[in-house]
Amino acid sequence: MAKASAFFASLLLLSSLSLVSLSEAKDSVHVEKGLSWTFYKKSCPKVESIVRKQLKKVFKDDIGQAAGLLRLHFHDCFVQGCDASVLLDGSASGPSEQDAPPNLSLRARAFEIIDDLRDRVHKECGRVVSCADIVAIAARDSVVLSGGPDYDVPLGRRDGLTFATRNATVANLPAPSSNTSVLLTSLATKNFDATDVVALSGGHTIGISHCNSFTDRLYPTQDPTMDKTFANDLKETCPAKDTNNTVVLDIRSPDAFDNKYYVDLMNRQGLFTSDQDLYTDKRTRDIVKAFAVNQTLFFEEFVKSMLKMGQLSVLTGKQGEIRANCSVRNPDNKKFLASVVEEDVVEEAWAELR
Repeated sequence: MAKASAFFASLLLLSSLSLVSLSEAKDSVHVEKGLSWTFYKKSCPKVESIVRKQLKKVFKDDIGQAAGLLRLHFHDCFVQGCDASVLLDGSASGPSEQDAPPNLSLRARAFEIIDDLRDRVHKECGRVVSCADIVAIAARDSVVLSGGPDYDVPLGRRDGLTFATRNATVANLPAPSSNTSVLLTSLATKNFDATDVVALSGGHTIGISHCNSFTDRLYPTQDPTMDKTFANDLKETCPAKDTNNTVVLDIRSPDAFDNKYYVDLMNRQGLFTSDQDLYTDKRTRDIVKAFAVNQTLFFEEFVKSMLKMGQLSVLTGKQGEIRANCSVRNPDNKKFLASVVEEDVVEEAWAELR
């Protein structure tokens, strides 16, 4: 009885920390200088509708791509800020962020979708919208179109001119085998607290994982924090440590953005150590419980944490560039850039004649 009372007391406390509803969220969110809620109002007013319209078509064919786009945004922002550096291909001078171990499992289709969205947006508005902003919008729409909360995203990011090193990428993307202490310590350097960590982890309510990301919890000795039936089911799909098979991250509603991920954790059915340990660790256990019983609360906290993450070390104003091709810096892609500029000049000339 005492434990139950403590739980509900913590739930009330966390609820009191959620000061705003989703519709009021942007009024309470700090917006970095150079970003704004209406950044493309004049230069590309249809940018968000273009992205959402196309993603509705993509997800109708394959809702699994929503998780891929959401993860792309996470992996971009956490490394050296939301600058679309994760989209850059490697060069003769060295490998890119994509070649670092944490990014090897990023979906190739996610990169293709961003390129297609960039083509559509630039065709409509010219080269005025950054790849970084397109990634941010696509991540938000991935949440919305799979059943999660809708929210506004401040825009105005510029694309970075460099990508992070392999070591920097590994250091800033905690592995699935990380425990809660590692997560809290790593994300604290980016000004995230325990609630942010638990809320952002909720992104695992959609998506899949390759077996080799978690089989260390099955072999040679099964992790005692894992439900036995859940473990046996996983062993059927992942019979050996080197298997490349995949399983869903959330066994209750794998394609729906909801709070069932936290219900999984309470039933010891979290896939990664980084997931399940959120329920095991006393510092985060009550937050997991609160989100498991109150989806609205989870949505509110997720939105606030996503808006915070989406502004990490952003480039704005005259910093960076607006890439003509998301995978290549403009200085390295002069031929393509010249054709785009030429098209822009012709379009401007026609606009003046009309």
